[in-house]
Amino acid sequence: MSVELNLPDLPEVDISFGAAARRARVPWHLRLRDALSAYLPLLLMLAIALATWWLVKHTPVPEAPAAARPVRSEPDYTMRTFALERFAADGRLKLRIEGDWLRHYPDTDRVEIEGARIRAFAPDGRETLATARRALGNGDGSEIQLLGGAEVTSRDASGRPVYIRSEFLHAFLVTERVRSNRPVLVRVGGSELTAAGVDYDNAARKLELMGPVRAVLEPRVSNVPDVPKAARAGASAGGQDGER
Repeated sequence: MSVELNLPDLPEVDISFGAAARRARVPWHLRLRDALSAYLPLLLMLAIALATWWLVKHTPVPEAPAAARPVRSEPDYTMRTFALERFAADGRLKLRIEGDWLRHYPDTDRVEIEGARIRAFAPDGRETLATARRALGNGDGSEIQLLGGAEVTSRDASGRPVYIRSEFLHAFLVTERVRSNRPVLVRVGGSELTAAGVDYDNAARKLELMGPVRAVLEPRVSNVPDVPKAARAGASAGGQDGER
């Protein structure tokens, strides 16, 4: 008995011996996409490194702290034929400084004035006038050294005129005080005094003179009222008659 087997048709397989099998060709854009996918992290790291290098190179370097410049001993500004005014907190004129020439020195915050004319006004309205050929003062003008033909004119608390003259006067115009260690002439009311130095405090009503002092004092006014000459003569004659 014979048996027949029917096998299905198998696909033909090309078998080549002695040569490498040929690979199927992949389109170029797929190959480029695969390459980019593989190298993209590396490219990103390279871009970040380049950006960091560029930022470091172009970032401005902070300047080293500059050494403190020495304050100049030369005037930083000058004024000619000037007038300066300073006011109190309530708007009242407190000080007026005039002169022919002013120089300001920043190292000491001092001013030098030629042809100085300074007026200070007290809260009660009294005025103090200070003049000199040359003056040295602080920035706000409250302290002035008057040099050469220095004169200070004011009034005391009782209203009497006060005049002080010397070749050097150290005036504190706000506190109404004047000092000097040079020969000085002082007039208070009708009295005139000369001395080797002075310390005058108008607020404390105190006048101190140093060194040899010469004074011509104003006569004190008597509290007894003056009697007319005729009345005095009559009283004298009546007394004589009574004695007789």
